[in-house]
Amino acid sequence: MYADRYARSGGIQPGSLAIALGLNAAVVAALVLSSPAVQEKLRDPVLTTRNIPIEDPPPPIPQPKPQPHQKAILQQRQPIETVDRIVKTDAGDGPILPPTPPFDPGPPSGLDGVGTGPGPITPPLPALIAASVDPRFAADFQPDYPAAERRLEREGVVKIRVLIGVDGRVKAAQQIAATSDAFWRAAERQALSRWRFKPATRGGVAEESWRTMSLTFVLRD
Repeated sequence: MYADRYARSGGIQPGSLAIALGLNAAVVAALVLSSPAVQEKLRDPVLTTRNIPIEDPPPPIPQPKPQPHQKAILQQRQPIETVDRIVKTDAGDGPILPPTPPFDPGPPSGLDGVGTGPGPITPPLPALIAASVDPRFAADFQPDYPAAERRLEREGVVKIRVLIGVDGRVKAAQQIAATSDAFWRAAERQALSRWRFKPATRGGVAEESWRTMSLTFVLRD
């Protein structure tokens, strides 16, 4: 006899059903028992607060009142210096002087009042008008040509700085540059003895001032 391989067993086995019901009951019990612990872990902690007293800020420290003071800086009146030039000259002819425009250095600073309180208002000093060549003595600005330099047929240039007094005369002469000592001595001697200027003025009052002059010694055929 052979068994029918296509034969099937019918119905539900009682043992399998019992096992399945037992597993489901165990899972449900585990979930029920673990729920309070999970909820306990997810519960927010209780926030405890307390009041902290805040101290009042200290009163401000009184500042000493500034004492008014004034400081005046007097402008020193020093002789100004301007530059002029005598155009090329030779041993025989007088110098050709370019026109000298009036010199205006701008408004001076005057007194500078410094202080916490209002100070006196000092008007600015008048503008200084620079010294200029006196045209009546223009021909006297040409020094004599040094004989030694003439024999050597050498030309030269002298740059001289002069201090002009309130009377228009040259009070001092300083050498800035010179081709030779002979040219310098001739220019210095002429400046101290013969040069005349219109002195510098400030508000119509004559003042001493420095001026730089250039002389060129040229030989003609």
